[in-house]
Amino acid sequence: MKASTFFIGLAAGAVTSAIAVLYSTPQPGSELRSSVKSASLEMKDKLKDVKGKVADLKESVTDLSEEAKEIVPETVQGMKDSVEDWKRSAQHNKKRLEKEISAIQTALEDLEKSFSTR
Repeated sequence: MKASTFFIGLAAGAVTSAIAVLYSTPQPGSELRSSVKSASLEMKDKLKDVKGKVADLKESVTDLSEEAKEIVPETVQGMKDSVEDWKRSAQHNKKRLEKEISAIQTALEDLEKSFSTR
């Protein structure tokens, strides 16, 4: 259900119930007309307030969607860049570790040779 449909139904229900209450109370005609007039002015003010709030809500949703269109791609690109940086770093560290392991293996082989010749 759309928000505007809901608020229109809410306003129509409020106006109908206000009129029903005004007509069901025992009052002289002049008081009844005055009450109906003040109630209708009050309802117009409330309806105007509801319309303003709906417009503010629509504007907020529009602003949020525009911000999301800007921020989400930037964030995704930032994450992609971070992953690429990590991959490069990991590749560099892998090569360094391979060299260190090779040096350790060579040192162990040299150590074995020195013990076997004794």
